[in-house]
Amino acid sequence: MFHFCLFSVSYLSFCFSVYTILSKVHSDRNVYPSAGVLFVHVLEREYFKGEFPPYPKPGEISNDPITFNTNLMGYPDRPGWLRYIQRTPYSDGVLYGSPTVENVGKPTIIEITAYNRRTFETARHNLIINIMSAEDFPLPYQAEFFIRNMNVEEMLASEVLGDFLGAVKNVWQPERLNAINITSALDRGGRVPLPINDMKEGVYVMVGADVPFSSCLREVENPQNQLRCSQEMEPVITCDKKFRTQFHIDWCKISLVDNTKQVSTFQEVIRGEGILPDGGEYKPPSDTLKSRDYYSDFLITLAVPSAIALVLFLILAYIMCCRREGVIQLVHHSAIQKSTKELRDMSKNREIAWPLSTLPVFHPVTGEIVPPLHTDSYDNTSMPLMQTQQNLPHQTQIPQQQSAGEFRMTTFQRFEASI
Repeated sequence: MFHFCLFSVSYLSFCFSVYTILSKVHSDRNVYPSAGVLFVHVLEREYFKGEFPPYPKPGEISNDPITFNTNLMGYPDRPGWLRYIQRTPYSDGVLYGSPTVENVGKPTIIEITAYNRRTFETARHNLIINIMSAEDFPLPYQAEFFIRNMNVEEMLASEVLGDFLGAVKNVWQPERLNAINITSALDRGGRVPLPINDMKEGVYVMVGADVPFSSCLREVENPQNQLRCSQEMEPVITCDKKFRTQFHIDWCKISLVDNTKQVSTFQEVIRGEGILPDGGEYKPPSDTLKSRDYYSDFLITLAVPSAIALVLFLILAYIMCCRREGVIQLVHHSAIQKSTKELRDMSKNREIAWPLSTLPVFHPVTGEIVPPLHTDSYDNTSMPLMQTQQNLPHQTQIPQQQSAGEFRMTTFQRFEASI
């Protein structure tokens, strides 16, 4: 069993249930939507369960996960105006969209493939969409509402969409009211809501009518409400209470289109006779090509860059050798090199006077000369930063006990005084 709905003529939705026996191999189903009117086709899982074998145990309830794949026959995807949604493998799939006038009179064959995720079996059926022209299309006045507390599959339900069209009819009071299109907020660049507080994605619903917009719908255009919208505040709409019980409408995102005031930009195309002017007969190149001398090209390729490089070299030589600034730079560079060489020679020889802290000193009491901590034959090129203590005269080593019975030697300088 298939369900398809056409939302047109009045605010109430008309749904038809068509019963047919489908074989497992192939079956065609014809539907007749109107151009510019919302078309909804539900792919019911309960029906496709009969295409697959039941559970092996009798008496068990079959609840196989079933997914659907839809595409235009001979193509990998669907037509541009037709969308498809299925939240989980345990929910029904929905085809929806607004047929275009360009496809009127052309049958659109949609291949529907059902996949049983338990048995990996498939069943394929064809849906033939015969788009018919609408006499009152397009309706001159169109309004697009953004409903924040709905997802697209919830809004596509015939009962919910019928309630919304009924609320719009009470506010607008038109003679004809059609649901033109439904679009998920995610298709308009919206963000996926967080899975908290039962947040919804939001959905855009476009409706059309044959009478001008009511004063309630025009209230969003007054300066006070425009200012409140610019400050991200809720505008004051008198008829919002007629929607608030079931639909939370963002009035700042409402769009009102009056097609009667739009200026047509169509320009008539002047077609010619389709004959190009005569340009003579085509003359192909001869079979024998003349030889060409590339010697001059070779000289030009090498001579010009070489001449430019030579001129730049002469200019640089003149600046560095003949100009005062260049000579100063050369002298400065030469002085740096000379100083660097002298420092390197000094670091190799180390032929400099020893500091006063390393010269021989006299004993303050005995007057004896206390030798320095180094000898003249000491290799000063490998002198450590801290020299080791030596057992020199007038020094006494006293053992000191540490923890765990260990001893260490401590050296004291001994001075003798005669009285």
